[in-house]
Amino acid sequence: MTAAPVQPQAFRYPSPDERDFLTAHNLARVEAGATPLVWSEQLERDALDWAEHLAASDRYDHAPPARRKGQGENLWRGPRDRWSPWEMVGFFVEEKRHFRDGDFPDVSRTGQWSDVGHYTQVIWPQTREVGCAIARTRSDEVLVCRYWPAGNIWGARVETSKQVSRR
Repeated sequence: MTAAPVQPQAFRYPSPDERDFLTAHNLARVEAGATPLVWSEQLERDALDWAEHLAASDRYDHAPPARRKGQGENLWRGPRDRWSPWEMVGFFVEEKRHFRDGDFPDVSRTGQWSDVGHYTQVIWPQTREVGCAIARTRSDEVLVCRYWPAGNIWGARVETSKQVSRR
């Protein structure tokens, strides 16, 4: 019995937004000493599903754990057509100013892990894939980024290998 021939996978060039979302994440990860992420079309589809739900219902909530299927999630919302993917991810990365190395959730100089939760998901050492999507309301854009495997695991160590000067 002969095996069926393998069908070649169609190559799909990433959109400019996908490249920008991925590059913005990876620059933060490289700075933190983490392995770069790869883009996941499945995570992008899951992110789009939730972003469309949020836009249609005019809500801004994380997906319930059962709907996230073990994926990590970052959300952002702002006025339509004003922010680039770089700036959107920049809001997550900006939280690094409060970050300190430690065992999650004890990773924030403010004492509140939620002040660095977006950033720690971006740089989480075990995370390997990301997918982001935007949905629009009449006035806003809703960004959802999904991550695999999820970060922000209670009791797990998260640290940066490069310490940024804090002058």
